[in-house]
Amino acid sequence: MVEPFDAVDVIRTKRDSGTLSDDQIAWVVDAYTRGVVADEQMSALAMAIFLNGMTRPEIERWTRAMIESGERLDFTVLGATADKHSTGGVGDKITLPLVPLVAAFGVRVPQLSGRGLGHTGGTLDKMESIPGWRANLSNQEMFTILREVGGVICAAGTGLAPADKKLYALRDTTATVDCIPLIASSIMSKKIAEGTGALVLDVKTGAGAFMTDEAKARELARTMVDLGTDAGLKTVALLTDMSTPLGLTVGNALEVRESVEVLAGGGPSDVVELTVALAREMLAAAGQPDADVEAALSDGRAMDVWRRMVTAQGGDVDAPLPVAADTEVITADHDGVIAGIDAMDVAVAAWRLGAGRARKEDPVDFAAGVELHAKPGDAVKAGQPLLTLHTSDPARFGRAQEVLADAISFAEEGETFVARPLVIDRIA
Repeated sequence: MVEPFDAVDVIRTKRDSGTLSDDQIAWVVDAYTRGVVADEQMSALAMAIFLNGMTRPEIERWTRAMIESGERLDFTVLGATADKHSTGGVGDKITLPLVPLVAAFGVRVPQLSGRGLGHTGGTLDKMESIPGWRANLSNQEMFTILREVGGVICAAGTGLAPADKKLYALRDTTATVDCIPLIASSIMSKKIAEGTGALVLDVKTGAGAFMTDEAKARELARTMVDLGTDAGLKTVALLTDMSTPLGLTVGNALEVRESVEVLAGGGPSDVVELTVALAREMLAAAGQPDADVEAALSDGRAMDVWRRMVTAQGGDVDAPLPVAADTEVITADHDGVIAGIDAMDVAVAAWRLGAGRARKEDPVDFAAGVELHAKPGDAVKAGQPLLTLHTSDPARFGRAQEVLADAISFAEEGETFVARPLVIDRIA
């Protein structure tokens, strides 16, 4: 077979700030998936894109090429469907209560999720702390659970956008992850190929987000909304704050426990607020703008769906969750009002305690993590507990404490604490 293009010419075009043609993009993505374009050549192209960017038509065609590299599903045959994607944060367990909450209104929610890598936690890791629960489902199993239960949280199959899977692994080792055209096309190629009727994006900004800069996070949100709209997918994004960990727990089993509290009508106010906000967006996009979301949390409907979801994937919903063998408490050394808790520092501490992984193949300690006893704006006394560290390996406490040394800041005397809004903006 004679290839219609040469990889070097495609790389040179983008290196020199040129615009790639539709045919060039279609070919290079397909050729890379087939192994015709080598890793080092795609690395060079990814870096050229990182440095010189892409136009909106280029990003749209790149995304479409990623979709065309694999299969497409269509969950809309089951009726109204909606999905959510978060760009990743610290203590971000929102998917767990959100899926059953939306499904309680008869909207199917196919939540294809991933595992944690680096400082951000993975939804699948959280769910796997439930004894017996399994993440890998066939397409037929997904459809069956969606039809019978209404919601499913599982791993994306290998057939969806295989070009993205290959390219993401390459970007992770070539310092080209933090690139808006490549992030947007990576996320949206899988979400569009998934075949849901509506998509709500939770794009995070702040210390614990990949996009720490609000302007860049806003640009990413707008780019993804445009990609979804161009593909005929109802898409809306909420720009949300990730300067402080969400809720009071960071770590797999700890976050599952907190999510169940939310489904029982309790839980931390910020987790409830964001869950409700995203649920309203998903339900509105699915044709139910007046759904009483709070009522479904308080009357047990969402909890009923959660229990059926977990059971359908082999989980023992009544089994005790893993508990850490060792804990250590960090206390306040003086009176004061907490001004901030650095989300990134808490995330790194949880990772060092065993809650995260450095490589995809690494195991996680489901019981490990950080528990918060106070949030920004709270007044605390000297000696009052601020954080509890959880781990199955006490040798890990030292390095976790190191990163937490400056994680909590206090307001100056006479300074008025002003809370940053959780939902910063809505982009549609």
